[in-house]
Amino acid sequence: MTQTVKGRCNEPIGIIDTGSNSVRLVVYEGGQRMPLPLFNEKAVCALGQGLEKTGHLHPEGVALAFAAMARFVRLARFMGVDRLDVLATAAVRDAADGAPFVAELTRQCGVPVRVLHGAEEAELAGLGVLCATPAAHGVVADLGGGSLELVQVAGGAPGRSVTLPLGVLRLADAVEGDTPAVALIDRHLDALDWLKAGQGEALYAVGGAWRAIAHLCIHHTHYPLHILDNFTVSAAEGKTLLPIIGALGRKALAKAPGVSKKRLPCLPLAVGVLMRLLEIVQPARLVFSIHGMREGQFFKTLPPEVRREDPLIAACHHLLRCAERFPEHGDELMAWMVPLFPDEREPERRLRYAACLLGDAFWNEHPDYRAEQAFLKVLRAPFMGLEHRERVALALAVYHRYKGASGAAIIQPVLPLLDDATRRRTLCVGLALRLAHTLTGGTSGLLQQSRLFLEDRCLTLILPGDEPAFAPGFCERRLEKLAQAMGCRAVVVRS
Repeated sequence: MTQTVKGRCNEPIGIIDTGSNSVRLVVYEGGQRMPLPLFNEKAVCALGQGLEKTGHLHPEGVALAFAAMARFVRLARFMGVDRLDVLATAAVRDAADGAPFVAELTRQCGVPVRVLHGAEEAELAGLGVLCATPAAHGVVADLGGGSLELVQVAGGAPGRSVTLPLGVLRLADAVEGDTPAVALIDRHLDALDWLKAGQGEALYAVGGAWRAIAHLCIHHTHYPLHILDNFTVSAAEGKTLLPIIGALGRKALAKAPGVSKKRLPCLPLAVGVLMRLLEIVQPARLVFSIHGMREGQFFKTLPPEVRREDPLIAACHHLLRCAERFPEHGDELMAWMVPLFPDEREPERRLRYAACLLGDAFWNEHPDYRAEQAFLKVLRAPFMGLEHRERVALALAVYHRYKGASGAAIIQPVLPLLDDATRRRTLCVGLALRLAHTLTGGTSGLLQQSRLFLEDRCLTLILPGDEPAFAPGFCERRLEKLAQAMGCRAVVVRS
């Protein structure tokens, strides 16, 4: 049955990605800005294994792909997926027997298979990053088994692009001869002068091999947040870390959490490609993204007005609707809190709005663990469009809204990701949310009868004297805590 939320259809959308290394089905909840996976499964088929030598798809991989596709199509139909996009990439595109493979796949499964041109694959990789980070600016590099896609992103759109036969499976086949991998890589990259457009910007690394490298970097540096998306290092840090990762032996790699053993043979090649890109593009920072071609295809299915939404704010609205208590209270909180932050910048305003929307989303957690649960859920939620420090700041603001203790052990590991000013701000936002929810019980309409006023190091709360909901004794202590955090004194005025 089709459900509608604010005029949107929530029918699931399915995408089957027939890649050089794996065949994957992802089913997304439809009709919303954030590509929320309802189901995600892959089968490693290695269709592109040996392609560089034989020019044909790997025979064993073909049989595995047929079986995986039959399963995935059947599952998608039972999940109610009407729109099922089946995409094939470099291996199928370049193999001499790619067309017969597609024809047989279509006959067996009864669904059309679209073989992407290199430019289409690059565009979708760029759109996937833009789906998650609309302000992305630099070069997206998507490394698969059969190809490497490079695309400029700026102004919310993908630009110039190229697809190159530098996938890790093809490189593995090619370097078995006398030609070293770096020579093959440079042969294709050196002529791409437009890559210099990413100088001083970001290099966005997409693809399973580079996700494995991100895991290894997090593990090696003891980084406190084990979230791959938007894990960022400076270009200088990347140039230091990558040779270390590339030199690790098989045993050391196998011990790292989150790294598939099947990827281990190709990791040195993946490191080599990434290192050369850092040298040629000369970005300011290296950003690992978990969003690529599939998310780009999902993004293309959305109406233009939905594509223009902020992915973080849209996700917060979605989470708030699921909480089903007082979802309209967030905008009131946002306006009521404005006097506290007169010099607020747009990124800070955006995070404060997200905190206001999430300020009542965890009311149904156990009261003894509410602050802890809220902190962990926000910190680890599959939000898009958040840098790691922003993710920590948002989680801390919601944590303080639920009276979380500043010295608690649970928050200590991630505090170093924030400077002192940001820590103070998250505390003030959280305490302001707690004060507002104390005044109103989280309901709508009441908050507009009160007003905050900040002047001469004095925080004044103006309340109507004839409103029983604002009876003395219910909010004074909360106001004092907020004023203390802001370095001023508290006054309540009843008019």
